[in-house]
Amino acid sequence: MKNKITAKNATKVLEILAGIYGEVQPDLKFRNNFELTIAVVLSAQTTDKQVNSVTGELFAKYPGFDELAEAHTADVEKIIKSTGFFHAKSRNIVALSRMVKEKFGGELPGEMEKLLELPGVGRKSANVILSIGYGIPGLAVDTHVGRIAKRLGFTASDNPDTVEKDLCEIIPPAGWRDAHLLFIRHGRELCRARNPLCHSCPLTGYCLYYRDTIAF
Repeated sequence: MKNKITAKNATKVLEILAGIYGEVQPDLKFRNNFELTIAVVLSAQTTDKQVNSVTGELFAKYPGFDELAEAHTADVEKIIKSTGFFHAKSRNIVALSRMVKEKFGGELPGEMEKLLELPGVGRKSANVILSIGYGIPGLAVDTHVGRIAKRLGFTASDNPDTVEKDLCEIIPPAGWRDAHLLFIRHGRELCRARNPLCHSCPLTGYCLYYRDTIAF
């Protein structure tokens, strides 16, 4: 099934969201690409707020890939335990740091294919690192982005890779980063998975979900 939203309406949707939320920034706290990468890996299956509550201590003890590469996973687990899945996450961020140190000379790669080699980094995480960390066009699809893209008719799919492809076909590359961040913010504020605040939403005129579910 093809996208149901037109390029003109897609642009209007993003303009409306930008008018509501302004210049959006990531909720994860980070100061460099090392911190961004580790925070993104830790953010799986938890909230950015929860990640932010542990990364201050984590980065104070391990300020870079070199230091984290030498860490004992048990020590890392104690710090990140509250983020959930801490055994796997600890193994991943230590192994990731070792790979950056040993395979990439201590420099985080800025190419999708190389980022996907890193433990704990999938396509969504790689797109975040590219777009936020390197300023390279990328559109990460998380649950908020996927939900809103489908409700607004950018896609008919639930598959993140297909959603990304559909979004990138209708949104110019220069807008991918902001689209990702705006959709996330809108998903948290109004377009919630359960009980979305449709009657407070300025996008109802473009929304298939509202037309078919609420207004019906």
